[in-house]
Amino acid sequence: MPGGLGGWRGILIAVGVVMAIWAFTGFYRVQPEEQGVELLFGEWAGTTNPGLHWWPPVPIGAVERPKVTRVNRVQVGFRDAVPGRRGSTGPQAVPQESLMLTGDENIIDIQAVVFWVINDAGMFLFNIRNPEGTVGDASESALREIVGKNDFEFARTQGRVDIETEAKELIQQILDDYGAGIMVTNVQLQKIDPPGNVLDAFRDVQAARADKERAMNEATAYYNEIVQRAEGEAQRIIKEGEGYREQKISIATGEASRFLAIFEQYKQEKDVTKRRIYLEIMKSVMAGMDKVLIESGTGGGSGVVPYLPLNELTRRPAAGGGS
Repeated sequence: MPGGLGGWRGILIAVGVVMAIWAFTGFYRVQPEEQGVELLFGEWAGTTNPGLHWWPPVPIGAVERPKVTRVNRVQVGFRDAVPGRRGSTGPQAVPQESLMLTGDENIIDIQAVVFWVINDAGMFLFNIRNPEGTVGDASESALREIVGKNDFEFARTQGRVDIETEAKELIQQILDDYGAGIMVTNVQLQKIDPPGNVLDAFRDVQAARADKERAMNEATAYYNEIVQRAEGEAQRIIKEGEGYREQKISIATGEASRFLAIFEQYKQEKDVTKRRIYLEIMKSVMAGMDKVLIESGTGGGSGVVPYLPLNELTRRPAAGGGS
């Protein structure tokens, strides 16, 4: 070649150009949603964050850039319909995954969705071979363990939130033991029902249980009504008794005070007090009598008019007292 480029000098220049081009291909960019995993002769050498980096290109090195912000989902107990597949019109149940045994030895049908992201790209690529299958197996195992510790009715009703929370923690623990580099973000229970072949019988049981609850509520309401009525009546009787007691105490206190007052007068003027008491008693005794007494003795009844209508005199006071 002209200028002697066909000798060793030309070969060195060509090799240098090729090496420069090869080195330039070692620059790579990690996007914000990615994480770079640098490989040296196929071995994991390091992890890089988003930005521009350089690493020896093939055949010495290579770079894997999995997306670490993408939320992945794994279905347990069912699979979504596959678009374009004949006969696939909706979610398909997977009984070998969904049917589980509860703590009270009942069978329950559970379907769940587990959401996860990559939190360590290097561990994710090198420690597990089938990430989706690993997450699915760990999720099924965790759900079976949790459901096996709870009763059927609790798991089906008020225990849903507790099962979701506990399942998330247990799945994360299993994946951490595997060194999977995966973080579980959420667990959602889609369905918790009895098996389909006993669903009608279960509904009959639920209806009977509802009737039982209704009867118990009615009985409790009747019981409360009767008890409250009886308590009200008891309080009324007690109040009446207390009022009667206070009345009698007041009357007795008044009688005692009156007696003491009379006794004090009696001690001062015995004859006068005796005569006054005697006259008051005779007045009260003879006030209702229909007899006319005429004193005999000195003078006899000479002061009485011979034709005095005594019967009329006795009637008038009686009529006046009645009116």
